[in-house]
Amino acid sequence: MIHTEDQTPDAAQITTLFADTFAASEGETEGALIGTLVKNLLRDRHSDGTRVFTATDNTVLVGAVLFSPMPYTDDPRKVVLLSPMAVTTARHCQGIGQALIKHALVSLRTKGVDVALTYGDPAFYGKVGFQPITEDIAPAPHPLSFPHGWMGQSLTDAPLTRMTGTPTCVTALNDPQVW
Repeated sequence: MIHTEDQTPDAAQITTLFADTFAASEGETEGALIGTLVKNLLRDRHSDGTRVFTATDNTVLVGAVLFSPMPYTDDPRKVVLLSPMAVTTARHCQGIGQALIKHALVSLRTKGVDVALTYGDPAFYGKVGFQPITEDIAPAPHPLSFPHGWMGQSLTDAPLTRMTGTPTCVTALNDPQVW
């Protein structure tokens, strides 16, 4: 079952999901880094506008995705950054992540979001409509360690065109280590 913010499991469960999932796939250091990132995003979400979407199987949390505002100084479009995303390791390759992201993007579109950006695996995010982009289209707030993972999509009928101005991310994402 997919949930929006008002039905979200508690922050500790979500943080543990991310820390455990990233530790299993990327190592303990990355798990700790992403766990801290998620803890900070969840702590500040009511003041900075970060939105949380989760997936459960009965009452067990199996996936979560966070979207944070990332406005560009000279661009009127409402932009969000999908970061991070996790599905518990035991439930990988079952379509949970794709369903969760698709649900979230529809919800964001209905809330007036124009553009969604993400930084991750092109093979995965391409399945839910993200296309590789360059920083000529959308400058990143920090140097990208893997520029091939910078992706975006328009959530309107208009194509994704160049973002203008300087991007600003929420405090928790304003750390070069996560980029």
